[in-house]
Amino acid sequence: MRDVAQMTDDEWLDAFVSQWALLADLSFSDLVLWKPASREGDVFHCTAQVRPVTGPTALEEDIIGETIEFEPDHQVTVAFMSREIAETSDNALGAGIPVDVWAIPVLRHDHVIAVIERHTNQMGMRATGALEENFLEAAEILTQMLMRGEFPLVTPSDKALAPRAADGVLRVQPDGVISYASPNAVTGFRRLGAVGDIEGEHFRDLTRQLRASVESMGQTVEADLDGRLTLEFDVEARGASMRFVLLPLWLEYTSAGMLVLCRDTTDLRRRDRMLVTKDATIREIHHRVKNNLQTVAALLRMQSRRLSSPEGKEALRDAMRRVSSIAMVHETLSYSLGEAVAFDDVCDKILDMVGDLAASHGTVKARRHGSFGVVPAAMATSLSMVVTELCQNAIEHGMDSSSGTVEVRPERVGDLLTIRIADHGHGLPADFQLGRQKSLGLAIISTLIKDLHGSLAIENRPDGPGAVATIVVPVPPVVA
Repeated sequence: MRDVAQMTDDEWLDAFVSQWALLADLSFSDLVLWKPASREGDVFHCTAQVRPVTGPTALEEDIIGETIEFEPDHQVTVAFMSREIAETSDNALGAGIPVDVWAIPVLRHDHVIAVIERHTNQMGMRATGALEENFLEAAEILTQMLMRGEFPLVTPSDKALAPRAADGVLRVQPDGVISYASPNAVTGFRRLGAVGDIEGEHFRDLTRQLRASVESMGQTVEADLDGRLTLEFDVEARGASMRFVLLPLWLEYTSAGMLVLCRDTTDLRRRDRMLVTKDATIREIHHRVKNNLQTVAALLRMQSRRLSSPEGKEALRDAMRRVSSIAMVHETLSYSLGEAVAFDDVCDKILDMVGDLAASHGTVKARRHGSFGVVPAAMATSLSMVVTELCQNAIEHGMDSSSGTVEVRPERVGDLLTIRIADHGHGLPADFQLGRQKSLGLAIISTLIKDLHGSLAIENRPDGPGAVATIVVPVPPVVA
């Protein structure tokens, strides 16, 4: 996160919106962000809205996009002009619900850059207890910090694991003593092995007791547990884990201690470890399958050398080539973190193999122009077989196994992949009609393309000698 002083006003407001759920939860209120259209404050636009998870909403409908024209008596206008909090009369009715509304001006660089409206549903307000008192007191301090431009604080490193007020809250006084611990926070400490009362303990000492495995997020625990800096760290003990976020609270000139948000992340951490193990296992499986297929290809090569029949040699070489193309897909998947394949690498390896093995005489150059992009692993094997067979056909039949060039031109448009495989040979015979051939290669190609729900066309090139095969297949969206 950039230094606060270097942020533009819009960047600062974006940073605040990324954290304002904390203020909404602590105040049991809906928050609405009103941005002035100009420094005069004659028009305000609603650009963001958030609801609390700790209490009922006061705004049943979204109001993002609405506008406040100049209304001298509107609390947003009053707050903007006066630079002070403007509050409606107690329990004013909104849609038949008693609602308290605060308008909080946000000052930065000596001018009001926005007004935060706070709507509190009084009908569903919780009965006052220790939790409510501490939440509201912390919300009041954060509101004053917001008005002075001291809130937002540092953005959590991992928003998916970032604790919210409902997950667990500790209120730590300036002397480091815990004055309040929410029930969820106490439960989390108990899972970590803490005994005795949490309230009344010194936060630094309590954390030290569990510090056998404290994972700090970029700052040292020893230096920063005094409440001067925002700090994020994990604690793991007895098979449990908790994430802590320490937020310094400031009155105008003195420290008000810290607000500590904590979240029991035991199940999330366990799930993460399971996923990591699963990914490693899947990659190892792909690696072993690749090795086994390469062994099969090597055995086929050895067997072909022992045959005297040219037809038998060629059949085994074709089988070896098909097995090798499948092995290349598994090799790519063994280095991938997801079930997706960057198919350009697979295609290039296939073209190198086909050029080396397919031509009995002369030199064959097989080249790719364009990109396949990322394709699902489920279709990568079939696609590799199709490319292998069509390139082999172009060399064997289009160029009669002599010297020449084969071009593979993939093109992605939306969710369709078009592949053109062209040669510079003598072209197709005049009576050629796809589907009437007895070639095993074309039978394999047709079956695979049908399984991919695609289409195949083979015709003479319109721009010169040779033939071109055109495949069109749909490509489902994948997560790379």
